[in-house]
Amino acid sequence: MIDFAAARRNMVDGQVRTQDVTDLRVIDALLAVPREQFLPAAKAGVAYLDDDIALGEGATSRRLLKPMVLAKFMQLAAPRPGDRVLDIAGGTGYASALWARLVGSVTMLEEDSALAKQAQKNLGGAAKVVTGALAVGWQANAPYNIILINGACEIEPKSIFGQLADGGRLLCIMGATPGKATLYLRSGNDVSSRQLFDASAPLLPEFAKAPAFVF
Repeated sequence: MIDFAAARRNMVDGQVRTQDVTDLRVIDALLAVPREQFLPAAKAGVAYLDDDIALGEGATSRRLLKPMVLAKFMQLAAPRPGDRVLDIAGGTGYASALWARLVGSVTMLEEDSALAKQAQKNLGGAAKVVTGALAVGWQANAPYNIILINGACEIEPKSIFGQLADGGRLLCIMGATPGKATLYLRSGNDVSSRQLFDASAPLLPEFAKAPAFVF
């Protein structure tokens, strides 16, 4: 039988702390939330691998971000207890469960209704789970202090910038294999960006470039 608590501790010590994640609130959240419970039962045994983990089958399956990437995003977002978070492409709710321990309000947006239903079951009342188009965001609960996109984007998520509060931060991976973890910061009506570190994740089709026509 797998000792998941020990595996979770090893994940934090070997994958997260070694990548300069020092925020104790983020570390405590990672230690407290059982990642294996957000995966299909058949994949629970690989919950703490240093990798993205698919929630279904096929190349387009939604995935949990690699623990190191998610932890660095959360630290760089500088969450505060009163913040409002929009967790986009939240899958079965793992990242939202972590955010719920760090901030005051979490909205998880998922386009796949089956995943959203599972996330609602996993999260209970810890976050509000909504179903809709990822690239549209969720205006009803805006503005948000933090928006996380759980996957890679080929196009800048400009359609969601208007849902950031003044001083709000949006984090995503721009480009794939490899991409750049990127922070967007809203100041007044302006949004600036800064590349943070190398990262990779499966491309989210909702944030993919439109196919180019060849004549």
